Amino acid sequence: MPNRSTDIVFQLIRSLQKSEKRNFKLYIKRNSSNEDLKIIELFDAIDKLSDYDEVQLLKKLSSIKKQQLSNTKAHLYKQILASLRLLKSSESIDLQLHEQLEYARILYNKGLYLQSLKILEKTKELALQYNQDSFLIQVISLEKKIETLHITRSMQNRAEILTNEATEVNERRRMITGLSNLALKLYSWYVQNGHARDEDDEKHIKKYFKDNLPPNANIQTGFYDRLYLYQSYCWFAFIRQDFLMYYRYTQKWVNLFHDQPQMVGVETSHYIKGMHNLMNAHFDLRNYQKLALTLKEFEKFAATDIATMHDNNRIQTFVYINSAKLNLQMSVGNFKEGLMLVPALEESLEEYSLYLDRHRILVFNYKIATLHFGAGNYETCMDYLRKIINDHVDLRSDLQCYARVLHLMAHYELGNTDIIDHLIKSVYRFMAKMKNLTVIEEEMFKFLRKSFHVPRNSLKPELEKFLFAIKQFEKSRFETRAFAYLDIISWVESKLYDKPMSQIIRDKYLASNRRLSYGML
Repeated sequence: MPNRSTDIVFQLIRSLQKSEKRNFKLYIKRNSSNEDLKIIELFDAIDKLSDYDEVQLLKKLSSIKKQQLSNTKAHLYKQILASLRLLKSSESIDLQLHEQLEYARILYNKGLYLQSLKILEKTKELALQYNQDSFLIQVISLEKKIETLHITRSMQNRAEILTNEATEVNERRRMITGLSNLALKLYSWYVQNGHARDEDDEKHIKKYFKDNLPPNANIQTGFYDRLYLYQSYCWFAFIRQDFLMYYRYTQKWVNLFHDQPQMVGVETSHYIKGMHNLMNAHFDLRNYQKLALTLKEFEKFAATDIATMHDNNRIQTFVYINSAKLNLQMSVGNFKEGLMLVPALEESLEEYSLYLDRHRILVFNYKIATLHFGAGNYETCMDYLRKIINDHVDLRSDLQCYARVLHLMAHYELGNTDIIDHLIKSVYRFMAKMKNLTVIEEEMFKFLRKSFHVPRNSLKPELEKFLFAIKQFEKSRFETRAFAYLDIISWVESKLYDKPMSQIIRDKYLASNRRLSYGML
């Protein structure tokens, strides 16, 4: 994937849709002087660039000199944002509330106190309806200012009402701040480290959670209080691989929006993230039928006006839908079918490269590599793994480790005996350094070292010993991190029973469905 330009004006213009570009030009012609119209020339010149190149840009500009370019770009940037604000004001409750507050301040400055108070009262009702406490604070602050400085006679006990409202909102904001800080810190820990690696990580996360969970957090009833509470428990459980707790709190997270559907349009990104985590929870618990149903529900949402209104919503739904689709295909052993999704996925990843963070790209590369491994395309699998191994981004040390393990296994499958000993030592040292070694990996390294010195027709006893050694840890939380990244048990069974890995996984999936159907009778 090519490097993305860091020029902010170029990035902003590239993100604009045709209607937004047309609106910008109309806005400039309507609101700017002839002197300012030179920014349209700059806009058009930047818009035609495939990559930002200042030398080429200046060649195309007749009215702007090199020393003027920086200031003109800054002016252009502000004007684009101003035109977008006018265009998008009706699409966002935040912008609507901002607009009403501005109107109230204008009326106050004009000396029309009662008119200002009327607008503030309506703004307060709107803010309460959509749980926007940050705006409530501003509304109440302006109301208090008016009542303190002027005799409005708007109602009796006005001072007591406003002070009570201010106290209530401030208390709620303190709780929300504490919970949102906790959720953010836990999520940041996961992005940096992945799942808890051992008892020390477990103790650290438990202590941090206990020390930073605000008192009485579990009895709060506000929308944002509960949203950040559920997110905190969600990350707390996911880091510790307590997937049942993870599922329960992701479901609470999504149900919160079902209970207050008006908030889906206000906090769309949080709803999208909640649905993503719910699908992940079904995947981790191997509830593949529920995963398929939730994916179908999410795809239906992705086609709604709310999901397609903004680039951010559209891109996030694309990322999470495709992630769930790949998970679903891997979980039922359909590796080749999953690979059929990859060309269109990679085309879209290229299209959205301006907006996607490195973490998402790393995860997609690992999933695609896993599909190729399951399909027997070991060379291509390694190509995708190298994109992770050679990317020196400081994210997901666990993903870096298991990319190396899978890379090692691909070399094993190809029979590259000349480098396997060196790779085993290299991967072992890397995982030890990252404190990522579990019993599963230790047993795998033992098996790989031994198996290359055993004739293929005599390998079955070694496979049986390896399978027995790791299968007993299938339900152990700290030892199953490897199973979350690669179905090692199915891989060993495919060798032992001389069947494709895809068939082993598919047979398990069908057997699970039969047991589920039998249990429901």
